[in-house]
Amino acid sequence: MRDKLQQLTKDTVLYGLSTIVGRFLNFLLIPIYTHFFLPADYGVLSILYSFIALLNIFFLFGMDSGYLKFAGSEDASLKQTILRTALTPVVLVDGLLVLGLLLGQQQLSFMLSIPAEYQHLWYYVAGILMLDSLAALPFISLRLQKKALRFSLIRISNIVLNIVINIVLILFFKMGIESVFISNLAASALTFAFLIPELFEFRFGKFDKDLFKRIFKFGLPYLPAGIASVFMQVIDRPIVERLKGFKVLGIYQANYRLGIFMMLYVSMFQYAWQPFFLENAKEENVKEIFARVFTYFTAVGAILLVVISFFIFDAATLEVRHFSLIGRAYWSGLSIVPVVLLAYLFNGFYVNFAAGLFIKEKSIVFPLIMAMGAIVNVDANFLLVPKYDIMGAALATLLSYFLMAVGFYFASWKIYPIKYEWGKISVVSLLLAVYGFLYYGFLDFLNSHIVLRICMVIVFVLILFVTRVFAFDTLKILMKRKVVS
Repeated sequence: MRDKLQQLTKDTVLYGLSTIVGRFLNFLLIPIYTHFFLPADYGVLSILYSFIALLNIFFLFGMDSGYLKFAGSEDASLKQTILRTALTPVVLVDGLLVLGLLLGQQQLSFMLSIPAEYQHLWYYVAGILMLDSLAALPFISLRLQKKALRFSLIRISNIVLNIVINIVLILFFKMGIESVFISNLAASALTFAFLIPELFEFRFGKFDKDLFKRIFKFGLPYLPAGIASVFMQVIDRPIVERLKGFKVLGIYQANYRLGIFMMLYVSMFQYAWQPFFLENAKEENVKEIFARVFTYFTAVGAILLVVISFFIFDAATLEVRHFSLIGRAYWSGLSIVPVVLLAYLFNGFYVNFAAGLFIKEKSIVFPLIMAMGAIVNVDANFLLVPKYDIMGAALATLLSYFLMAVGFYFASWKIYPIKYEWGKISVVSLLLAVYGFLYYGFLDFLNSHIVLRICMVIVFVLILFVTRVFAFDTLKILMKRKVVS
């Protein structure tokens, strides 16, 4: 078990490197965009990228999940056939979708209120979607081959090129929001070029109709699940704006984004976790390993939640030459950050619980639970925002992610029962409840006593070791990792 946990930790670090660096570097572009683009132009940019996020689901139509499942669990000799079987329909469907985009760009521009002067941007949108969808399966192949370092380097190269071209075109050529699309397209093309060696594997396989039916049957439910996921991420914004106005929405959005630290942690884990549980699904003691992984994931996430919550006020309000992490006008919303962090942690719970559904090929459950989460999010926002303002929106998100985690747990338990270490999980939960009560009950007092907060964090971690949530040799397992490709 120790070797497998070391492997999972190593891969999580490598995938996390590209994720964290990428998110941070992209964050640096926001001041540039907001300084050089007019609000109306930035609005056009936001609308088109929201549309890209939605269309990306249709461009892959669940074939990425299907490929991950079968390439990760079938015999190695079938890898090339699985790639060809999964990639062929992606190429054909994407070609039709690109054609539809280009033929229907006038209608789409009218539907989304895109000004005529920006109608040509649909050509960039089509190219970005096509290249990114073709790169999706080779990226999964790298994960399954444990080539985490190559995966990370390609991702970081994409981001760096994107940023450099953005800066050059915006600052020196004054090309406006078209710069963003040109930069993205160039970065996507570079990524595609880097992944050509993985795509060459396509030539050596054959298209298997029966295998395609299995992949398609498994992957298709991820289409509505993906749509529901997008709604989960963005539906609270228009509701807050409708009920409270743009000013309140701005405060909410700025502080909600500080939850990115927990989101990054979950993303890092997910990239490594999916290939890990597929590869080890047939191990004799695999359920014991999965249970231990969930315990460690929960404990580390809890520590991260406490540390960020206790020190986010200091980080956000520290001013250097009158500049801070977020502006003074947004500081009133900092109290929602712990709630957002906890919501993302529950999102990580469902990532853990979904392993059994992947292994047993029961993907039909995903869209049902995701749709439930989206519906609860909408209803809870309309119920809580009028009374609790932006805290109501944060609580609505927390409630929806919690119910999704519960849904995935029971759905997985029926077909793939795992005896999780609920005693240890209860210790973590009780600690978080106590610390949450202290945080919100004595917020002003704690914010003015940093030494006390440091001591409380140390006590939190020590309790996890004393109660054996963390075994003392766990640190050795987590620290003895060698980062290799």
